[in-house]
Amino acid sequence: MTRTKICGIQTIEHARVAAEAGADMIGLVFAPSKRRVDVDQAAEIVAALRELSVVPLIVGLFVNELPERIAATVERCDLDAIQLSGDEPTEIMRDLPSCMLIKALRLAGDPGEQGWLALPATQVTLHVDAHVAGSYGGTGITADWERAAALARQRRVILAGGLGPHNVAAAISQVQPWVVDVSSGVESDGQKDSAKIRAFITAARGQGHA
Repeated sequence: MTRTKICGIQTIEHARVAAEAGADMIGLVFAPSKRRVDVDQAAEIVAALRELSVVPLIVGLFVNELPERIAATVERCDLDAIQLSGDEPTEIMRDLPSCMLIKALRLAGDPGEQGWLALPATQVTLHVDAHVAGSYGGTGITADWERAAALARQRRVILAGGLGPHNVAAAISQVQPWVVDVSSGVESDGQKDSAKIRAFITAARGQGHA
């Protein structure tokens, strides 16, 4: 059954809205981005989430960051999972903390992606996003659902890229991903929108949310 991830959370308020609406994962961005949070902000958000009766999986998103900095952030912010959204090689895995690992791919034929695609699902969960030159996600551009669906038939996939309340049901129906991931699709004027967060999760639930 498809789960939901709300990425780019920057406030305790929106973290609670997402969690209470039933989000399975919350994404905190530590890479250069308008949605970036610093470690102190992130630690406060995580602490607030840990007080809830049902706590979503908390994912830290990094882009081409040093492994030791990732490890320090995971420990400081009490993160459950790491998402690598840059050009990281598979070799980085040996220097990362032992927790769930997600690797973002654009399925654009990049030789650097082949190593990740070859790894078993027990080692890494693959995150499919749109291919936009010079960007590492959060663009609002739709991913290649056909390629994502082919990959989802082989292993667990997180689908991102241009999703929102208006199309998440169709995405789930066509791709059958493990998780649907949204950021810009639940924003208004560049900020998270509580009503859109709730609408996204409701729409995903209508397609068999677990």
